[in-house]
Amino acid sequence: MSKQSRKALVWLRNDLRLDDNPALNFACENYDEVFVAYLYVPREEGDWAPGAASKWWLHHSLKALSERIAERGGSLGVFSGDSSEKILRRLLRDTQATGVFWNRRYEFHVRARDEQIKRGLGAEGFEVMSFNAQLLWEPWEVSTGEGKPYQVFTPFWKKVSTLDAPSRPRALSRGARLARFEGGLELEDLNLLPKLSWASEFSEESSPGELGGARALQSFLKNALLSYKGGRDVPSQRGTSRISPHLHFGELSIRKVWHLVSDVEAKTPAARESRETYLKELAWREFAYHILFHFPETPTRPLREAFSAFPWRTSHKELSAWKKGLTGYPIVDAGMRELWRTGYMHNRVRMIVASFLVKDLRISWLEGAKWFWDTLLDADLASNTLGWQWAGGCGADAAPYFRVFNPTLQGEKFDADADYVRRWVPELSRLSTKWIHRPWEAPPRALADAGVMLGKNYPLPMVDHKKARSEALAAFSAMRGSSS
Repeated sequence: MSKQSRKALVWLRNDLRLDDNPALNFACENYDEVFVAYLYVPREEGDWAPGAASKWWLHHSLKALSERIAERGGSLGVFSGDSSEKILRRLLRDTQATGVFWNRRYEFHVRARDEQIKRGLGAEGFEVMSFNAQLLWEPWEVSTGEGKPYQVFTPFWKKVSTLDAPSRPRALSRGARLARFEGGLELEDLNLLPKLSWASEFSEESSPGELGGARALQSFLKNALLSYKGGRDVPSQRGTSRISPHLHFGELSIRKVWHLVSDVEAKTPAARESRETYLKELAWREFAYHILFHFPETPTRPLREAFSAFPWRTSHKELSAWKKGLTGYPIVDAGMRELWRTGYMHNRVRMIVASFLVKDLRISWLEGAKWFWDTLLDADLASNTLGWQWAGGCGADAAPYFRVFNPTLQGEKFDADADYVRRWVPELSRLSTKWIHRPWEAPPRALADAGVMLGKNYPLPMVDHKKARSEALAAFSAMRGSSS
């Protein structure tokens, strides 16, 4: 297509980057001036408007992107209202742009909105196109031999392994002309930052923005990738990539991550296994979007319909104790406190705390998904839904419900030196490693020497795991019996 002497509008969403941004690349290659806008319309997100932690990240990500665009001579237009379509129409009129471009999202309600906008503007003569900036493979590009969506990860992974490799990332042309908006909001006008000091520690662990994502990825490639297979399970170590919020907000190109990881030279079998394991984790993220696209009801309903009849318990007191990290199980409490203070939780610990909620407490996975949505910096509807349904045994490729994590044994296995628990549960920090994951079994003298007063400065276990496990399995058997 030859370059046209026209102006274009690029509508950013979960793609807050300049490099390898297909919508932005297309606009800059085919138009003389390109206006870049972000529209904050939480009403259109339904029940899944950004949670409190996500809003903190979004604020700082938009600030970083605004600075990047300013370096190119343009400005990021920030706008808010009750209708994306109304805002877009006003911006097209004010800028005299004849084309509008965006990168696709995959939530059902957002897809319906985008299709309506695309049809309406296209019928009026605007050039309207959407692109894939978020996934390695579009959900409709991967199907079984019968043309159906996958519901189990292993065959999904085998299938995508046979597909062509994702295209290589493309940097934004140095000559791209980004335009300046007249008007728009100041970032602070969106009121994204929490009023309390709750998020004061977020920035110690996280650096939102495209450059922050690039640094996090390079650190992982250099320091942790080749030991990832084993290192990813140790919560006291930085053995994971920590790039999930950068991927969710589109600050990092998933294609860039895939190819940089694939291109790393792995000279030993262990290193090759680690590289393969990480690529599978990227494919697991793809699988989450595959499920969300084909089964859009899963954020609120179990994929396995039988679980609609599962006898979940309701206990506000127990749910509150879980949220606060006051369950009496140290590895669970450490994870929940890490989440509250940093907006992050190690992936192994996410599985442990999720199993405890849905199986030891028998509280619905929906309650856990809601809490994670509000407190995780990387809260992503596809990944959050798949993860919680996996833990609850009710979703795609789910762990069998009868697989119940023992929180004590999990702590002793994956936090063997108790460094993780000591950091996040300081009231137990002086307790010996022998007893720290099971303080209720420690001799009185050991507790006294460590300054631990069970039931006073650290809670007794809120449930007996062995008994809770038996009750959970009985509930599962009853559900299966009633649905057969």
